[in-house]
Amino acid sequence: MSRASQIPVTRPIPPLGVHLTPDGVDVAVLASHATGVDLCLLDPDPTTPTGWRERRVPLGGPSYGVWHAFVPGVVAGQRYGLRTSGAWDPARGLRHNPAKLLVDPYARGLVGELAYTPETYGHVVDERGFGDIYGPADPRDSVALVPHSVVVDTAYLGAPVVHREIPWRDTVIYEAHVRGLTMTLPGVPAELRGTYAGLAHPATVSHLLSLGITTLELLPIQAFTSEPHLIDKELTNYWGYNTAGFFAPHAAYATAASRAAGAGAVLAEVKGAIELLHEAGLEVILDVVYNHTCEGGDGGQHLSWRGLDNTVYYLHDGGTPARFADVTGCGNSLDFRRPRVIQLTLDSLRYWANEVGVDGFRFDLAVTLGRGEGGYDPDHPFLVALQTDPAMRGLKFIAEPWDLGPGGWRTGAFPAPMSEWNDRYRDAIRSFWLSDPAQAAHGLPGNGVAELATRLAGSVDFFGHSDPPLMRGPGASVNFVTAHDGFTLTDLVSYSHKHNAANGEDSRDGTDDNRSWNHEIEGPVPADSVGWEILPLRQRSLRNLLGTLLLSAGTPMISAGDELGRTQLGNNNAYCQDNEISWLDWNLGESQRNVLATTRYLLLLRRENPALRPDRFFRGARARPGDRPDLAWFDASGSALGHERWHDPAVRTLQMLRSVPGDLPDTPPSDVLVVINGALDLIEVVLADEHPTQWELAWDSTWDEPGERAAAAIGGGLHAESGEMVVLEALSLRVYIAR
Repeated sequence: MSRASQIPVTRPIPPLGVHLTPDGVDVAVLASHATGVDLCLLDPDPTTPTGWRERRVPLGGPSYGVWHAFVPGVVAGQRYGLRTSGAWDPARGLRHNPAKLLVDPYARGLVGELAYTPETYGHVVDERGFGDIYGPADPRDSVALVPHSVVVDTAYLGAPVVHREIPWRDTVIYEAHVRGLTMTLPGVPAELRGTYAGLAHPATVSHLLSLGITTLELLPIQAFTSEPHLIDKELTNYWGYNTAGFFAPHAAYATAASRAAGAGAVLAEVKGAIELLHEAGLEVILDVVYNHTCEGGDGGQHLSWRGLDNTVYYLHDGGTPARFADVTGCGNSLDFRRPRVIQLTLDSLRYWANEVGVDGFRFDLAVTLGRGEGGYDPDHPFLVALQTDPAMRGLKFIAEPWDLGPGGWRTGAFPAPMSEWNDRYRDAIRSFWLSDPAQAAHGLPGNGVAELATRLAGSVDFFGHSDPPLMRGPGASVNFVTAHDGFTLTDLVSYSHKHNAANGEDSRDGTDDNRSWNHEIEGPVPADSVGWEILPLRQRSLRNLLGTLLLSAGTPMISAGDELGRTQLGNNNAYCQDNEISWLDWNLGESQRNVLATTRYLLLLRRENPALRPDRFFRGARARPGDRPDLAWFDASGSALGHERWHDPAVRTLQMLRSVPGDLPDTPPSDVLVVINGALDLIEVVLADEHPTQWELAWDSTWDEPGERAAAAIGGGLHAESGEMVVLEALSLRVYIAR
């Protein structure tokens, strides 16, 4: 008789996880192929061989694949883990090994470090982690070598959760790393640097507010581990895309005081930081990794999901012997054809939103989350749930719209209310301002203005398809030129090739499609050295990229540190660099201070001019007879661009006129003319408009910093009439406002 049939079930199935009650805990864990599951209550005991005293409580079941029980007397702070009994048959995907302590997938807290030793594998491996993945189970106990789950009292004494819900048209996203943002930030006490508390310190908040940021997007803060190959190189996973727990915050980002006080204090620090950021008017979005876990490929470590329900949690290729189907490039992929995987993800999202207080999520490799039997499906149950779950109404959802599987590039294919990272925007802006001029400098052809114009106007070609049409609006396009993954803004204009030697992979890692331009000298050029004359053009190119980003229709995303002129010394894949390569450098020289001033000024222009942040796609139509069309395009002569000119690669000058008539109560009239010269020569431009208009020059990318506008005003160079000729410098951008 199996153990499962011997254990009676006398209570209803509680929610998955371990949850406190007044007199104990309710426990429930999915392990549908196991023949038994034990809850293991852990206490330190140096007299035992492992250093831990363990009380094992058999769970009842299974009920619909769930093992569960009520365990009296357990209190907050109790360490625990899970052990499963059942078949060890790797060829069929079954990997139950009771010698291995497993993390509860629903644990609200994790403590302890993962060791990278043979004992942490379910099968027998050598000291380097290599072994027969279909061989025998490893009999050694892993209790002292893996993280422990912690029973957490999730009650919080602060303010109730109230989401900010900033409209998409007003949203400006700032993508940052908890640790890297404040590690050297002046004004933040040493004990708070690199922590959740440091995020909410007045010095940090002051910087974000002074920029005009509305939304702080944090790289992963769900508990994660480093990959074994990084440990071998004495490196660590800095970015955090290697999840070990979808409910537990990453403890290493908490202050030393919170870590010493336990998992409950770590959680409270996270909640407190979010509460303070909300009080400052800021939203908080989490970058979340539900597409794979930290357990690696078929031969990876045996830490949680693999030992609980391997064939349910993970996507397999359907062959014999059983092997993972990897559409993420990380060794494994969670199987979103399975209702329990969807449940795990939705339960985690609801927890972070409604109990921790975050305002939205950016989904890493989101195509994996929408893969059904036939590949990606925009009507996948998970995506439908995001649209319809009342517990998540009003949250911001952002998809990284690709993965590495078949048909994995899906920009524009996600349903409302999701917005998406727009990689076509990134590539178009880099190409126009950097790789095209680099080619032109050597007499080679580039591209014209058609792609650039489409991205400036909100990428309706990708995000306008819906029922009814145009429903998503330009806010669905999260525009970015840089992100955590790739060159920084400064490095884009300073390097034509990646320099990733510090990663220990002979620069084989990281993309080669950077579309960058070093302006003919690779790397940094001191101001007093040979080649210093390229520095002004590098800075102008940087301002062109930044200005285009912040003046485009859509949702702009700034990568933290770009506003400070941050460099990673040419490393375009700094995922394993927890050091000065990745941390923001707050010691600013003159050029860095100029970039900061320019960023603040451009975001102020965006806030003050509704035509720069539309919430509806442009139609090229007039709101009323006699009004300007909401969008019009002109060439250097002030004439409307014809079809031939649109697609002529030699055309590098463009005028974009955007108009908002002020027909909404909270939207005043706004008319903005953006004039772009992407050629290597200065050009004469006739300011376009079918109405007689007094244009005021609001910004010119040739200005080192916005204060130069005052000098231009003294010379009378700020005002021009429509039809008047002005001269634009080579590779420059101007913004005019109708007064």
